Amino acid sequence: MAENREMTSAPIILVPGFWLGAWAWDVVADLLRADGHEVTAITLPGLNSVDTDRSGITFADHVDAIVEAVEAAPAPAVLAVHSATGFSGYAASDRLPDQIAAMVYVDTAPGIAPLDPDFKGVEKPMVWEEIEAEENLDGLSEEQKETFRKRAVPVPGGVMRESVQLSNDARRDIPSTLICTAFTAEQYQTYAKENPPSFLAGIPELRNATWVDLPTSHWPMWSKPRELAKIIGDVAKAHPPKG
Repeated sequence: MAENREMTSAPIILVPGFWLGAWAWDVVADLLRADGHEVTAITLPGLNSVDTDRSGITFADHVDAIVEAVEAAPAPAVLAVHSATGFSGYAASDRLPDQIAAMVYVDTAPGIAPLDPDFKGVEKPMVWEEIEAEENLDGLSEEQKETFRKRAVPVPGGVMRESVQLSNDARRDIPSTLICTAFTAEQYQTYAKENPPSFLAGIPELRNATWVDLPTSHWPMWSKPRELAKIIGDVAKAHPPKG
């Protein structure tokens, strides 16, 4: 592992959204590593296999897993979260703001849990018909869609309906880049001002936010991996380890 003094950019931690494991970031991670970055992609508890027992997995377990990845980094890290992990990522930033050099929200925002307090199931499977009806699929190949369908793993129900207390005001000062793909930055900001749903509720709290439009699918790690890797990499380069 590289020493802090040898690192010219912050280490990067990549967290995939619902139904996905670390594999979803493979292309982006490879591009970042080729550019000299130290990268860790994680699979959150319960998302490793369709055969996993998800009945006892909580939202706090997901937050803990992200916190552990940040704590294991050799220097304050850039934490990139996608989609619904805007909730667990924001909660993790509340736990250790001094160890997060910057947040990157990939077609998501700092969500304030619970996502769905009325969700009753043990798990939430991925239903492709709902994805087609509700999500932006621009730029995804048929092969990528098929891989998604084959590798999707249900999300633990506890992650949907549970929350943790946010109490550390310092999370609001973490430099945060919000990459807007399926919706524009203007749309995100308008929705957040008018009557924000829970997944946008943290936007008004941020005191150091940068907005980036990257028109493409809700899964830019597949539809525009080079462009996404450059944005994340530039954030990491802007926050090199101190000392």
